[in-house]
Amino acid sequence: MKQSEFDLTQDGRRKTGPTIREIHITPIAVVDPPLLNAAGLHAPYALRTIVELVTDDGISGISEIPGNSGIDAALAESRDLLIGKDVFQLNEIRRVLVNRFGTETAAQRGEAPWDQRKLVHIFSAIEVACLDIIGKVTGRPVVDLLGGKLRDRVPFSAYLFYKYEGAGGKLAFGIDPEAQGWAAARQASALNPAEIVAQAKAMCAEFGFQSIKLKGGVFDPRQEVDAMFALRDAFGPDVPLRIDPNALWTVETAIRYGRELEPILEYLEDPVRGQANMAQVRNALKTPLATNMCTTSFEDIPASIALSSEDIILSDHHFWGGLRASITLAGICETFGRGLSMHSNSHLGISLAAMVHLGAALPTLPYALDTHYPWQSDEVITAGRFHFEDGAVAVPQEPGLGVELDRKALAQLHQNYLDCGLTKRDDEVEMQKVQPGWGFRAVRW
Repeated sequence: MKQSEFDLTQDGRRKTGPTIREIHITPIAVVDPPLLNAAGLHAPYALRTIVELVTDDGISGISEIPGNSGIDAALAESRDLLIGKDVFQLNEIRRVLVNRFGTETAAQRGEAPWDQRKLVHIFSAIEVACLDIIGKVTGRPVVDLLGGKLRDRVPFSAYLFYKYEGAGGKLAFGIDPEAQGWAAARQASALNPAEIVAQAKAMCAEFGFQSIKLKGGVFDPRQEVDAMFALRDAFGPDVPLRIDPNALWTVETAIRYGRELEPILEYLEDPVRGQANMAQVRNALKTPLATNMCTTSFEDIPASIALSSEDIILSDHHFWGGLRASITLAGICETFGRGLSMHSNSHLGISLAAMVHLGAALPTLPYALDTHYPWQSDEVITAGRFHFEDGAVAVPQEPGLGVELDRKALAQLHQNYLDCGLTKRDDEVEMQKVQPGWGFRAVRW
């Protein structure tokens, strides 16, 4: 960065910052095991999109968002709006994107299992890449741009899944017989309480996680509750446990099994669908309720407060409109007595770096964050995969996000995208390949 960029003009005003010269949008496909969830089955590849901004003076900033061809097309459409914009002027960047794409409401998500709104994805991608550049220009890590570091390491939770045997990718449901440790456990089946406990032991041994979450909504609640008690028996009372049925339970089911689980749960995530139903369950249980489904945008907050629909909001900077918006959410949660943690989806190191910077800047961090990272084996950053120590990741100290693109890996993962033929996530279609006629149901038990 040229020192002259920081010089003042003759009348004392600061010169404009670096402007966006190029925007590169690269869809990629990363190997993903056959994980089961309420929406069906993960495909052999998970889709991500890597966004790179290059400034007029050659500084590069990067970001990563969930892959979706419709959102990728909207990102490409935004190029003409953003070329020439000052990377420091994030409010102006957001304004022009709102003018083009509008502000989709949370209601427009409907009962979709995951968020596919365009504006929040596009702006979060551009904002993170701009903050990466701003960090490099100023010589400061992104956490400092969010108000400063309050912790050196950010804790994450083990994220367990019911799954079929297999590791994903070209192996699909195949097995690598030479794999050892977590690499072997990652491809093993987990379809009952004993196999879930085995998965948990292997993941915690590899990554040192100090808390455990099970993605439920797959089997009858009785089996999933039994799995939670099996985890408690295996790990003891000092390891916090969580379960996420992904809103597939009725209010009656949630109260019945929620009461049974009260002695062992740290929190119960989205047992039912919608704020009103969540409020009913919350009033009946002592266990805190968490959500990334019933309160997913700022417009949901007033009803959340009025109904007392949850105790903990699981934020996601990809879905809430970026890192700075997530800091705003943290302030709202603090004001209204809500806990705050983070939701996750299948991701690589760029998203993980952004999550770690945000997690380090949050005023309080009472709950370990979610991450799918152990389930991914690919990487797109030059330093290779992030290291977990005692379940936590050290906050990068380098300017910006502290990670750089591995362009050879990016090209290979883009080729995966072209070869696999997927353009969006559709777990229902993948499940139908295993169970013909299977269909997603918003409420199942």
